[in-house]
Amino acid sequence: MTKLGRLYSLFDSVELPEDLPYTQCSSWELQFLYLVGRHHLTGQGQIVELGSGGGGSTYALALGLSESPVFDTRKGRLHAYDFFRVGKGTFASEKFFDSGHKPADDNSFLDDFKRRLGPFLPFVEIHAGDLWQTSDPEDTTPVEFLHIDIAKTARVFRCVSERFLSRMRPGSVVLHQDFAGPRLPWLHHSTGALLPYIEIAGPPIRSTLAFEVTKPIPADVLKRITEDDYTVDEKLALISAVQEKIDRDHTGGIPFKSVLELSKAYVAHYAGQHRRAWSLAKPLRSDEYLSRTRADHFEQLRKAYDSEPSFLDKVVRRTVGR
Repeated sequence: MTKLGRLYSLFDSVELPEDLPYTQCSSWELQFLYLVGRHHLTGQGQIVELGSGGGGSTYALALGLSESPVFDTRKGRLHAYDFFRVGKGTFASEKFFDSGHKPADDNSFLDDFKRRLGPFLPFVEIHAGDLWQTSDPEDTTPVEFLHIDIAKTARVFRCVSERFLSRMRPGSVVLHQDFAGPRLPWLHHSTGALLPYIEIAGPPIRSTLAFEVTKPIPADVLKRITEDDYTVDEKLALISAVQEKIDRDHTGGIPFKSVLELSKAYVAHYAGQHRRAWSLAKPLRSDEYLSRTRADHFEQLRKAYDSEPSFLDKVVRRTVGR
């Protein structure tokens, strides 16, 4: 077991403030962030949060760092990246505003975020805007910790991989907060590609998968991940490899083998293979968790399947086209 895995035994010792900033992370995930900051991180490499949102996760991590016996709050920095505004493409909630709704004249909740993080602002470095613009392509500083809650699209994940995962070293820690999201298969097959070089800390903490880098990651592996240089079949095999490593989350509530099976359907869906996608998804409708929480996913995949011409239709169209 890695040092990271030993943090699971400390959950019961964590008491976070009741008035934490609004966050979409569960209490378990917030506790784990606190534990990582308090008992694991040193500040010897960059500490990065991608997708700070309203500040709840940032607060929990910063609180742990502030109580760490080894992290120097005078020199160390917690880098917080986010749009810090609501609007198309940001995936942000109006609940991130102190008022709970967006003011008529302002899309930005950055000032609200700063107020909430007040005690920790001296060592929190804020990067507001599009990640492609706010991250430095020339920065090669090793990253000690990476909390990823921003990779909602393949475009953003490419930036995450190119500019942050490429800086991971043995001992680096990654937390994938959206690992229970079947519509984000890049999180899953990239983890499959990294399996020879990482150790998964333990069962996912609700929707978060935590792992520690244990071996240097070859440049060609990182390049293939960044460039999405895998066939559909290769991606499905990589996700299958992850399924062999994890089952349910640590509370027993999320069946990750089923979640990842639905993720495979989205690999095919994004590749335009809608009939294959539906053949992967259809049997999963009997899964209690997925049928209850992912009904819209099945509807989306079925709709794409229904709109795709059959083989006979394609033959007829080609014939008529002649």
